[in-house]
Amino acid sequence: MRVIARRTLREFVAARAGHKDQPALKAALDAWFDEVRRAHWRYSADVKRRYASASIVTAERIVFNIKGNDYRLVAAVDFEKGIVWIKWLGTHKDYDRIDAREIEHGE
Repeated sequence: MRVIARRTLREFVAARAGHKDQPALKAALDAWFDEVRRAHWRYSADVKRRYASASIVTAERIVFNIKGNDYRLVAAVDFEKGIVWIKWLGTHKDYDRIDAREIEHGE
């Protein structure tokens, strides 16, 4: 899959500078990125086979638990084109304040 955009992950980690969990967060996001980049998903069921804790919000929106569910990553997936767009990344607490079906990058 093509992941757009890795910069979002880097910027989020950089913004967490000084937090004790930053190294673990970076490792978790790097692992997620590498796994998704190598994936060949055709359906949301393919995602669930690899990420059982992922939430399929709509046919195109998936929420991934990051670092033991401390963080959430909302992605839009175009299975036909093989593209994953990172729409939102934040703490589990912040996730409770958004609508994962509607959130767009930068909100």
